[in-house]
Amino acid sequence: MTPLPWIINNEAAVRLACFAGVFGLVALWERWAPRRALNFSKPVRWYSNISIAALNIGAVRLFFPILVVVFAALARERGWGLLNNVSLPGPVEIIAALLLLDFIIYLQHVMFHSLPLLWRLHRMHHTDTDYDLTTGIRFHPIEILISMGIKFGAVALIGPPPEATVLFEVILNGAAMFNHGNIRIPVALDRVLRWFVVTPDMHRVHHSIYPEESRNNFGFNVPWWDYLFGTYFAQPRDGHERMDIGIGQFRDPRHLHALSLIAQPFMRDDKMMAS
Repeated sequence: MTPLPWIINNEAAVRLACFAGVFGLVALWERWAPRRALNFSKPVRWYSNISIAALNIGAVRLFFPILVVVFAALARERGWGLLNNVSLPGPVEIIAALLLLDFIIYLQHVMFHSLPLLWRLHRMHHTDTDYDLTTGIRFHPIEILISMGIKFGAVALIGPPPEATVLFEVILNGAAMFNHGNIRIPVALDRVLRWFVVTPDMHRVHHSIYPEESRNNFGFNVPWWDYLFGTYFAQPRDGHERMDIGIGQFRDPRHLHALSLIAQPFMRDDKMMAS
């Protein structure tokens, strides 16, 4: 196998450094210019959400013996996937790979809201009754493992350059923290930004307690798929400061704790549809 560039061989360190940098910046932004007042204990939420994220990292390392970037290099070596069978200039190939991977993540997100069994896993992300950057790293470990399997399948289908897989993971993780940030962006600037990126005000609608709002705005990185497929919803009817976040049957503060979060998919649910 051809030696990979430094950024690929040091994928874990690159991702950790970018994660820490974005986390710190968004955390400071939330402190200096919060969009909403929080309703519940921030220490409890942060401890639980960060603990879940750490558990997810361990689960991925345990169940997937090779990294996605290594699999992408193997796919390139063996000619698997669309982009490994067409000739494109390097920058064009990377941009195409990023867009195709992002489209698959959009479809995955829609699927996790549409299929009842997958929704039981994904709803843990939505039961956070507040909305800040740690909501963006709060996903059930089983969902993360399924998502990783989908990424491996996407790499085999698309054949992205290995560099693009690292870049995509960095962008996806950073975007998830940014667009879940409890941060204030001037309305006029937000209106321009959401033509190119998913802003916190745009994605917050997706976490509304009202199903007609939360069944929209599925994008994480770019908003174009929502515009294209009619899943864009501009503003919450109650306004961003007053809108209720979360799911009706999980309003009790005891559901904020890590063990409760892990158990949520197995709790009795009278409302199987996504909210």
